Amino acid sequence: MPKVKNRPYSVSAREAMALVGLQIHNARIRLRMTADELAERAGVSRGLVRRIEKGDMGCSIGPVLELAAILQVQLLGESPRALAHQLQVAREQAAILPKAARASAGRA
Repeated sequence: MPKVKNRPYSVSAREAMALVGLQIHNARIRLRMTADELAERAGVSRGLVRRIEKGDMGCSIGPVLELAAILQVQLLGESPRALAHQLQVAREQAAILPKAARASAGRA
């Protein structure tokens, strides 16, 4: 399937990415780190750092999370310990769910 270039995103998704970008940008400035320094530390291009900071919806989640981790930006509003606990709970819940979703007999 070809990649959609101008995929329509919801307002809440665009606002969430804009918020993440600003949090990363503000943390970088507060730590007196240049975009080049952050990019080198994260192993990404300076252009990608700039795109993430501007809230570009086309950025992969991995680099976004890496920049946040380097700058100690808590994206999910939780401490690392609370996040680890939430992850464990989600894994336990996933273990008891069916492996795949199936449409019911009356739905297509």
